Amino acid sequence: MLKFYFNGSPNPTKVALFLEEAGLPYEPVKIDTRKGEQFAPEYLKINPNGKVPAIDDGGTVVFDSNAILLYLAEKTGQFLPANRAELLSWLMFVATGVGPYSGQAVHFKHFAPKDQNHDYAHNRYQYETDRHYKILDSHLKGRSYMVGDAYSIVDMALWGWARMVPFKLGDDAFARYPNVKRLVDEISARPAAARAIALKDKFTFKAEMDDEARANMFRHMTTKVA
Repeated sequence: MLKFYFNGSPNPTKVALFLEEAGLPYEPVKIDTRKGEQFAPEYLKINPNGKVPAIDDGGTVVFDSNAILLYLAEKTGQFLPANRAELLSWLMFVATGVGPYSGQAVHFKHFAPKDQNHDYAHNRYQYETDRHYKILDSHLKGRSYMVGDAYSIVDMALWGWARMVPFKLGDDAFARYPNVKRLVDEISARPAAARAIALKDKFTFKAEMDDEARANMFRHMTTKVA
């Protein structure tokens, strides 16, 4: 059975959405990143990058959420748009732009040390995250989905991060991206999305963002490289 290494963060949740939508049997394996389980030697054999998600599909190991979505879509033939060029363009836009900028926006908004001046970094990542969502919103105007006329892995990839827009950009941020919000609301209403979000609740994860969690989540805080 496919093993799915996960926690409740955006990237694993979008893979959980695919697994639930496709009806694939899988064994969820929790990786508590606040406890540092992503750095265990046995997990680093699965994902040398020490992040979630990853899958082990009968000996075929895939890591990075967007790679997993593409692998599973090609394997099952589900949620795969016919226009491959457009699929790859928008999937990579999410992978290389939306995800990284969103993650940094969250970090500098919520987790960077408050006793240091991060105004430049905070503004940069807020600006870039907003810019990416404006591009998405413009693309979705007059369209039901990101690629073609059908729900696909590109929509799933976007949903994983886009449903967290208020946490990244402020409580009123969704008002700036009505087309993105429409798609997020539609996907979130799907039963598979509810199951994907609820998966984490079947397990106990460390809730406190204490010194141990910060040391495991933000190793750069204790290691100076340059």
